[in-house]
Amino acid sequence: MYTIKYDLSMVHKDEMGVNAPMDHQRIISKLNAGLGKLFYYDKTISLEPLPETMIDPDRTSPTPDLLLYDNQIDRVLIVIEICHTIGLKRDLQKIYSMIENDQYDILEGFVFNYKTAEWFRYRKGDGGLAESSSFSEILQLDLNSFL
Repeated sequence: MYTIKYDLSMVHKDEMGVNAPMDHQRIISKLNAGLGKLFYYDKTISLEPLPETMIDPDRTSPTPDLLLYDNQIDRVLIVIEICHTIGLKRDLQKIYSMIENDQYDILEGFVFNYKTAEWFRYRKGDGGLAESSSFSEILQLDLNSFL
C-alpha cells in the first residue's frame, strides 16, 4: 500500500472549493424553488430548472448557476448566473459565450447582481448587448418575482 501526501499550503484556495457565498446560494435556491413549483407541481411552465448542472453531460462544459431544460427536445433554453458587482462583467461574458456558441443552442440568459439587485438579459442574436431586464420572453415570466 502506498501513502501519498499533499502539501495543501501550495494549493490555491479556489482549487479547494467552490466560491458560493450564502447570498449567492440563497438567490439560486429562491429561483429554483419558485420555478420548480411551476414546473413540478403547477405544471405551468415546460422547462425544468436545474441548479449547478453542466450544459453538456457528455463532456466538460459550462455549468451555469441555474439552467432551464426542455425535456421534450433535450435542450437547455435558458441559463442564469448569480453574481456580485465584482463578478458582473465576467458573468455577462460567460452568458454571452454560452448563448452565441452554436453548439449549445441556448436562447436566453440572465445575470443577477445580488449586491445591487440588478438583472441583465441577453438573447441569442442581441449582438453582444445585454439589456436591463428580468423578464423571460421564453417563460413569459418576470424572474425577479421569485426574489
